[in-house]
Amino acid sequence: MAKRMILMLTLAGVLITALGFVKFKQIQTAMAEGAAFQPPPEAVTTIVAKAETWPSTLNAVGTVAPVQGVTVSADLAGIIERINFDSGRAVRAGEVLVELNTRQEHAQLAAVEAERDLAKLNFGRMQGLLTEQVVSKAEFDQATTTQKASEARVGEIRAAIERKTIRAPFAGILGIRQVNLGQYLKDGDPVVELQSLSPIYVNFDVPQQAASQVRVGREVRITVNDPGGAPAIGRISAIDSVVNEATRNMRVQAILQNKDGALRPGMFVQTEVVTGAGQTVIALPASAINYAPFGDSVFIVTDLKSPDGKTYKGVKQQFVKLGGSRGDQVAVVSGVSGGDEVATSGLFKLRTGVAVLVNNAVQPSNNPAAKPKDR
Repeated sequence: MAKRMILMLTLAGVLITALGFVKFKQIQTAMAEGAAFQPPPEAVTTIVAKAETWPSTLNAVGTVAPVQGVTVSADLAGIIERINFDSGRAVRAGEVLVELNTRQEHAQLAAVEAERDLAKLNFGRMQGLLTEQVVSKAEFDQATTTQKASEARVGEIRAAIERKTIRAPFAGILGIRQVNLGQYLKDGDPVVELQSLSPIYVNFDVPQQAASQVRVGREVRITVNDPGGAPAIGRISAIDSVVNEATRNMRVQAILQNKDGALRPGMFVQTEVVTGAGQTVIALPASAINYAPFGDSVFIVTDLKSPDGKTYKGVKQQFVKLGGSRGDQVAVVSGVSGGDEVATSGLFKLRTGVAVLVNNAVQPSNNPAAKPKDR
C-alpha cells in the first residue's frame, strides 16, 4: 500500500513538473514575440524646414484715441430754441450746433445800448464844457467813467448772447445727439460728442525691456479684427517720459492719417512696430509645435533603426526655442535646421522612436498672412 502511494505521488510530481515546463516555454515564446512586435506606423503630414528672414518687430495691443475730442456742452444755462445738426454728421470749425433762447439778453442789450448812447452824449458835452472851463476835471472824469462802464456792459451782454450759441470748436464727426428742442440746459450739460478722426492717434504700451527698440518716426502697422482689411500705416509720434510703476510698461503714441475714417476712438487694434533689421528663422506651421510646460518641441522625421537592426522611418522629439508669429506660422529660432523634415499633424500620437507614414495629400494651413476667415 505504501509503495503504491509513493508511486502515485511520484507520477503526479512528474506530471506537474512537465506541465509547468510547457507553460514556461509558452510564456517565454509570447514575451519574445511581444518584444519583437512593431506597431503599425502613425500617419502624419510633414514639411521640409527652410530658413527665412523675418523683420524684427514688436507687437502690442493698442487703443485708438482722437487727436482732438470733446463733449460739446452748454456754457450758460438756457432753453434750446434751435438745433442745427444731425447725429453722426461731419461739421466745420465754428459751425453753429445749438442756439439757446436769448430774448431776455437782447432786451437787456437794448437797455444798456440806450444807456451807452446817453453816456456818449454826456461825454461829448463834458469835453466841450471842460474846454470852456465850465465843469471841473472831476466831473469830466465821472462822465468818462460812466461812458466806459456802459461800453463794457454792452460788451458783457453781447458776450452772453454769443455764449448761448453753441459752436463746433474744431472740424470733426459728431456723435449721437444728447439734447432735444425746448430742453433746459444747465451750465456744463452735454450736447453731443465731437471727434476729429483724421489724423488720429493709436496708444499702446511696450515693456520697459523693449523701450530702447522704439524710436520717434518708426513705422507702425495697425490692424483691426477685420477679415478683409489691410493694415494701416502710421508713425510713432511720441514716447512717454516715465514707466508705469504698476505694469513696468511705457506708453507709446503713433499717429496716422485715417482718411477713410475706418478707425474710431476707443477701438481695440493690434500694433506692430518694425524695430530693426530682419532675423533668420525657421518658419513652421503652428500645428507643428508641441507646446508643454517643460518646453516646446517638434518631431523630426528621420531614418531610425529597430532593435533587430532594420531601418525604418520614425520620429525623434526635438526641443526648440520659439520667436514671434505671423498668420499661421511660428518662428523657430533654434532647435531645427534647414532641410529637416518636421511633422505638422498627428503630434498627440507621437513620441521618440514611433514609426510614421508620411501622407501630404492634405496639409495644415501655412499661410504667413492668414486672415480670420481663412482659419
